[in-house]
This record gives sequence, structure tokens and C-alpha cells, in this order.
Amino acid sequence: TLRTEERQRLARERREEREKQHAAKETQILEKERKAKLQYEKQLEERQRKLKEQKQKEEQRRAAVEEKRKQKIEEEKERYEAVMHRTMERNQRLETRQKRWSWGGSVTPDSESKTASKRSTSTANLKQTEAVMNKQLSSSAALLNASDRTRRSQLSPLDSSVISRLLAPTQASLARSKSAATLSAD
Repeated sequence: TLRTEERQRLARERREEREKQHAAKETQILEKERKAKLQYEKQLEERQRKLKEQKQKEEQRRAAVEEKRKQKIEEEKERYEAVMHRTMERNQRLETRQKRWSWGGSVTPDSESKTASKRSTSTANLKQTEAVMNKQLSSSAALLNASDRTRRSQLSPLDSSVISRLLAPTQASLARSKSAATLSAD
């Protein structure tokens, strides 16, 4: 009977030891599962936070690109308006300059007959003053040529050709003289 009691006691102790080990393993498994679950939740939160940050950065980048595009469009619009303004000013200056130098100013339907008569009289005056101017210019050139021939004979051929070119009236100076004469005649 002592042996059987001893065996039973040993068997009970082994059983209790196994149950303790089994319980310890069970708690270890539960602890691992709990830690894994916490780790997974933490990773999920981290991933969501990163996605949220990335989304915010993307929205900020889009807003910056949109702002830049709007600014570029505004600058192009201002540049276009400035070009149009300069073109309009240039056209107005050209129109006023043309009106200033035209014989009758701007031509309107009711003033066409007046400007036509002015043109015919101014053309006649122009022809008369042109003849007078040509006579005066040719006589003054002849006087200059006569007095300068003696001086030019002493100069080299290159110098004399330069001087004769400088003394000869240009087309522009003749045109200015004619227009001044016609304006003073009017």
C-alpha cells in the first residue's frame, strides 16, 4: 500500500507539474498574441498616420502648383494687357503724327470736299514755291562753288570730293525746305 500511495503521489505531482507547464505555455501564448495584436494595431496606426501626412503633402503640393499656375496666367494676362496698351499708344501716336503732317488732317466724309480744295490750292502753292526754292538753291550753290573753287584747287582730290558732297543739298534738306516754304505760304 505504501508503494501504491507513493506511486499515486508521484503521479499526482507529475500531473500537477504538467498542468503548471501547460498553464505557463498557455499564458506565454496569450502574452505573445496580445503583443502581436498591439504591434499590429501600432503598425496600422502608423501606416494611417503616414498616409494622412502623405495626403496632406500631396494636397499642399497641388495647391502650390495651382497657385503657381494662376500666378503665371495672371502674369501672362498683365503682359498681354501691357503689350496691347503699348500697341494702342503707338497707334495713337502714329495717327496723331499722320494727322499733324497730312495736308488736311483727318479725312471725314463731311470734310472731304474742303480738304480736296485745300489740297489743290496747296499743290499749286507747292509748285510755285518749289520753283522759287530751286532757283534760290541753284544760285546759292553757284555762288558757293565759285568762291570755293579757288580754295578747292589747293586741296587733295579726296578732300575736295568730301567737301563737295557736304556742300550739296540732300534730298531730305530739300524736302524740309519745301515743306517749310509751303507751310509758311499757307
